Amino acid sequence: MTITTTHVEEFKEDNRISHSSEDKKITRMLEASYADIQSRCGAFDIDTNPLGKDLVFQQTRYRFNDMLEYFYDNFLSEIHSLGISLIDVPDEVV
Repeated sequence: MTITTTHVEEFKEDNRISHSSEDKKITRMLEASYADIQSRCGAFDIDTNPLGKDLVFQQTRYRFNDMLEYFYDNFLSEIHSLGISLIDVPDEVV
């Protein structure tokens, strides 16, 4: 799954960004955030996993505002929740 213009526009709307001059930068940041969250929690589809999508958008917001160092402490419980929800547990334990 890749970041689309729809994701970029949604991020811009959420953050009250009305110009398009930073679209490439926002796309790169969304891609980096998506890759980072997946590397920490596991693979997920950004379009069908609301918690994963929110974490990607929140991390991108922190990146955009040069505050990334605060993201992990502020969203630790959500990161753990996403990681736990992505664990594939078999129905039967042998």
